[in-house]
Amino acid sequence: MNVSSLLPARRAPATPPPEALPASSPAPKQRDAFFDNAKYLAIVLVAMGHAWEPLRGGSRAASALYMTVYTFHMPAFVLISGYFSRSFDVRPDRLKRLITGVAVPYLLFEVAYTLFKRWADDDPSSPISPLDPWYLTWFLIALFVWRLTTPLWRIARWPVALALTGAALATCSPNIGDDLDLQRVLQFLPFFVLGLHLRPEHFRMLRRREVRRLSVPVAAAAVVFAYWAVPRMNPAWFYRRDSAQELGAPWWAGPVMTFALFGCSMVLIVCFLAWVPRRRMWFTVLGAGTLYGYLLHGFLAKGSRFWDWYDHPWLHRPLGEIAVTAVAVAVVTALCTPPVQRMFRFAMEPRMEWAFRPTARSGGGAAADRPGSPFV
Repeated sequence: MNVSSLLPARRAPATPPPEALPASSPAPKQRDAFFDNAKYLAIVLVAMGHAWEPLRGGSRAASALYMTVYTFHMPAFVLISGYFSRSFDVRPDRLKRLITGVAVPYLLFEVAYTLFKRWADDDPSSPISPLDPWYLTWFLIALFVWRLTTPLWRIARWPVALALTGAALATCSPNIGDDLDLQRVLQFLPFFVLGLHLRPEHFRMLRRREVRRLSVPVAAAAVVFAYWAVPRMNPAWFYRRDSAQELGAPWWAGPVMTFALFGCSMVLIVCFLAWVPRRRMWFTVLGAGTLYGYLLHGFLAKGSRFWDWYDHPWLHRPLGEIAVTAVAVAVVTALCTPPVQRMFRFAMEPRMEWAFRPTARSGGGAAADRPGSPFV
C-alpha cells in the first residue's frame, strides 16, 4: 500500500497573479499613509510660507501665520527625515542611495538655481559654489551630513541633549561661516536626532482623542502669541541660519532661543501630526513626490520676487492674500504628481549604475527605510 495515500494532501501555495508581483523581485513594503499625508501637508505649508513672505510688510495677520508655520514646518520635515534614517548604516547599497538620492540632486539643483538666478535676476556674476548652498538646497546638504553621522547618534548616551548643546553653541559662534550652511546643519540637528530615536508607538500616541482636542486651543494660542510677537521679534530666528550676534542680539540670547524654539517647535509638531489623517486620502499618493514639489516650486517662489509679481496692490488685500495662498497650494500640489515625478526622475532619483561597482548591493531595505530622500 502506498503510505503517501494515507497522508493529507498538501495544498499548493497560492500564487499571486503576474500583474501583482514581478517574478524576480521581492514584495515591496506597503507605504504608510500617515507619513505620506504628513509629508504632503508639510510641503504645502512650506509653499504657503514662501508665498506669504512678501505679504508680511502690510499685514500683521499674514506675519503671524508666517511665524507660526515657520516655527514647525521645517522641524517637522527634519524630524520625519530622522525617523526614516533609523536603519541607515555604511552598507554599500545605502551609501549609493544617499549619493543618488541626496548628493546628486543637491549638486544638480545648486547649479540649476544659480543659473536661474543669473538669468531671472540679471546677475551674471552669481557664483556656482557647491560649498555654499543657495535657497532650498541647504536641506539636501544638511540631510547628507546628518545621515553620515547617524551611527554616532545611535551609540551616544544622551543624543538629543548632545545635539541641543551643539545647536546652542552654534548660535553664539558667528565665525562658523557659510560653508555647507553649517549653522542650519547644527541648529536643525536636534530634530533629526530626535527622529532617529522615535518609534512607531510614539506616533500612535498622537491618535488619542485628548491629544487632538488639546491641539486645537494650543495651536490657536500659538497664532495669537505670534500676532503679539510680530512687532517684537525678528523672524530670522526661525530660519536658523545665523548666530545671535549676526541677528543683533547678545551671545547668550542664542542658547536661550535654541531651547525656547525647540520647545515651541515640538509642541506645534505634535499639534500638526495629531491632525494628519491615518487613512489613505486623495493626496496620499502625492507624499511620494514631495522632493519634487520642494525643489521645483523654488523656481516660482524666487521668480515671483525677481519679476515683481507682488507689486500689484490687490495682492496685499485680504482677497489677494487668499488667492496667493490658493495658488501656492495648487502649484506645489501639481509639482508632486506622478507625471512630474516621471519627468524629473532623472535629476531627483538617478540610477547611475555606471558610477558604481556591480558588486555593491542594490535593494535590501524596504521602501520605508530608503536612506535616499525622506520625501520619496
